[in-house]
Amino acid sequence: MGENNDNHCDVKSDSCHSSARNSHHSNEDKRKLVSRLNRIEGQIRGIKAMIEKDTYCDDVLNQIAAAQSALGSTAKLLLEAHMKSCIVDRIEAGEHEVIDELLVTVSKLMK
Repeated sequence: MGENNDNHCDVKSDSCHSSARNSHHSNEDKRKLVSRLNRIEGQIRGIKAMIEKDTYCDDVLNQIAAAQSALGSTAKLLLEAHMKSCIVDRIEAGEHEVIDELLVTVSKLMK
């Protein structure tokens, strides 16, 4: 499947149904997700530098909390897109077992 801006998974090629499947995010969605992850990567590097420089622990912990929050927000955006596209597509294709897959994923995210 070529470039796709429909922001959904390709059910015909089973693209959303396992770790071997692919998602088809719009270029704008990909840009937003990658931008967020780049910021988080910068935060992690900053935390590493703080530890190497013996920065006060409370300051480091606050930065870790901020990075965790940013990663959680990114996961929520990806989950929303997944539910609106991959999950809907698979249910419409009669693959209701996707609900169990989603419940396991949500459970992992809520830990």
